[in-house]
Amino acid sequence: MSSAWLELEGKVAIVTGGASGIGLHIAQELKNNGAQVVISDLNVEEGSGEEGTYFLKCDVTNKASVDQMVAKTVELFGSVDILVNNAGVNLPRLLVDVKGERPEYELSERDFDFMVAVNQKGPFLCSQAAAKEMVKQNYGVIVNVASEAGQEGSAGQSCYSATKGAVISFTRAWAKELGKYNIRVVAIAPGIMETTGLRTDAYNEALAYTRGVTVDGLNTDYSKSIPLCREGKLTEVGQLVAYLASERSSYITGTTVNISGGKSRG
Repeated sequence: MSSAWLELEGKVAIVTGGASGIGLHIAQELKNNGAQVVISDLNVEEGSGEEGTYFLKCDVTNKASVDQMVAKTVELFGSVDILVNNAGVNLPRLLVDVKGERPEYELSERDFDFMVAVNQKGPFLCSQAAAKEMVKQNYGVIVNVASEAGQEGSAGQSCYSATKGAVISFTRAWAKELGKYNIRVVAIAPGIMETTGLRTDAYNEALAYTRGVTVDGLNTDYSKSIPLCREGKLTEVGQLVAYLASERSSYITGTTVNISGGKSRG
C-alpha cells in the first residue's frame, strides 16, 4: 500500500498493546505509511525504537498511567492524531461449569473484573485522554479494536464478547459526540486470525474445555466456517487500520468494519 496514497506522513499515532500480536502489525503498517508511532504497552521500556517508533510503558486500566502516556506523546511529538485501542485480554470461561470438572474455567468475579478493566475501561480511559487533545486541534481518529465475538457472541467467551460489544457501542456513541470536532471514531471486528504467539497452551486448554473438545479439536477446517476458506493475516488487519486512520476514509465514522473472511452466524 502506497504511503503517499494514505497521506499519513507527519501524523502521530498511539497504539496500545502495540508490542506484540495484532498491535505490533498495526504499528508497523502505520509506521510504514509515514506515521510517527508511539507503541504503548506494559511490556516495554521507554525510549526510541527503530526509525518512526517510540515506546511508552502504560497500564491502560490506570488513569494516571494513561494520562501520562498521552501527555508524554504530546510533549515529544506535539499532537495525538490517531489512537488505536488495541490492548485486550481474553480468558475463555463458561458461565456455568456444568460438568464440574474444571471449576477454574467457570467465570469468576476476578476474571470478569480483569477483562472488563482491560477491554472496556482501557479504551474509555485512553479515548478520553486522547480526545481531550484531539478536540484542541480539531482533528483526530480513534480506532477501536473490537472482535467478531462482540457482534456474534462466542461460546466459552461470554465476558470477552460482552466487553467487545461494549467497545462497539462506545464507537457508535463517541462518533456522535465527537464528530462536530472533526474527530472520527471507528471500530474493526477481526475474526479468526493467524496465530500470534500470544495463544499459550493454558489458553488453548481453557478454550478447548469451554467448547467441549480436545485441544487438537480446536484445529478447524476453515473451508466449512469461513467463506474465504482461510484464517486472516495480521498484516491485513494492520492495513485496514492504516486505511481507516487516513483521510482516504474521511467520511467513515461510527461504524464497525468486520474483517473475518465473511464468517458469520449463517
